[in-house]
Amino acid sequence: MVQEIAYKIEHSPAYASLVLHLNPQQTVLVESGAMAAMDSGIQMKSKAKGGLMKGIGRLVSGESFFVSEFTAGNQPAELYVSPGVPGDVRHYALQGNNLMIQGSGFVACSLTVNIETKFQGFKGFFSGESLFLIRATGEGDVWFSSYGAIVEIPVDGDYVVDTGYIVAFEDTLQYKVEMLGGLSFKGLRTGILGGEGLVCRFSGRGRLWVQSRNLYRFINFINPFRPAKS
Repeated sequence: MVQEIAYKIEHSPAYASLVLHLNPQQTVLVESGAMAAMDSGIQMKSKAKGGLMKGIGRLVSGESFFVSEFTAGNQPAELYVSPGVPGDVRHYALQGNNLMIQGSGFVACSLTVNIETKFQGFKGFFSGESLFLIRATGEGDVWFSSYGAIVEIPVDGDYVVDTGYIVAFEDTLQYKVEMLGGLSFKGLRTGILGGEGLVCRFSGRGRLWVQSRNLYRFINFINPFRPAKS
């Protein structure tokens, strides 16, 4: 039987942080560099989750492929986790199903959860957005984060989302990445679109999580205001 990890999400949805309450000898995997504070009795070590080749897959995707493993000592302990950008954090309970998470959205998971990457093709290099997805499988707790608030969308049929707004989705949904200009929107419910670029067409039945802001659009917005090199 998988032991659940007690948790609390604070300061949601703008600056959410995750507080994990670990039982004695309980272990959790956390995104590398996301630990903000912890009890002194917790032991930490870094590892490449899923083996060397899966780790290389995350390296190629532009994401850190290391996760940190935190284990409580002989006493209950608290671990504070803060994602790298301001936004929200959500929890998902895996029960033998799969959850797909956008490359930079993984926050933490139980030791019993398997993490691997799924490459979405070379289109991702031309979009300026991460099309690398992390697949979480097995049983246990998973936490993922966003830039901005997270909106949960129950999909039953077809749905279209700009790739820059995808946070996570259940693998009961089929998906296909396409250019926005090549889509036929007739008969489709259209999701949050970010303008020109790539979109993901979902079909089937399942839950989809999108973020209310696009980090790449924000970077493009502030880029003209950067000091010019002399």
